[in-house]
Amino acid sequence: MLIQLTTDKSVKETAAALQIAVPANKFGVMQVHDLKETMWKKGVVFDHECLIFEVCQPEQAKKVLDENLSISTALPCRISVYEEGGKTVLATLKPTTLLGMFNTPQLDDVAKEVEDTLVKIMTEAAAP
Repeated sequence: MLIQLTTDKSVKETAAALQIAVPANKFGVMQVHDLKETMWKKGVVFDHECLIFEVCQPEQAKKVLDENLSISTALPCRISVYEEGGKTVLATLKPTTLLGMFNTPQLDDVAKEVEDTLVKIMTEAAAP
């Protein structure tokens, strides 16, 4: 259900690499959530670096939403970047698993294509 890659890059370096890899693969970065900063603004101390990238490929999203608008609850795709055990981790939920929850086998090919692209983006961002 979860795809995880690790890198020796820092969270900041990995985030910068994602900002390049996402558009290079015809996806867009819609939003980046900095959990540490957001929680701090709410008065909560959170000592972990964790960035959540919301990414989307509009043509693929349209195919999915034209089939079943309730899938909008699982969009956009997210890639998390965080430090754990001295390594930086990139993680995402498998689109094939998420779309499988909506009983839409006609979208299996779209989900697989999106998943493959997310893995490619994460691999590029993790590369030295």
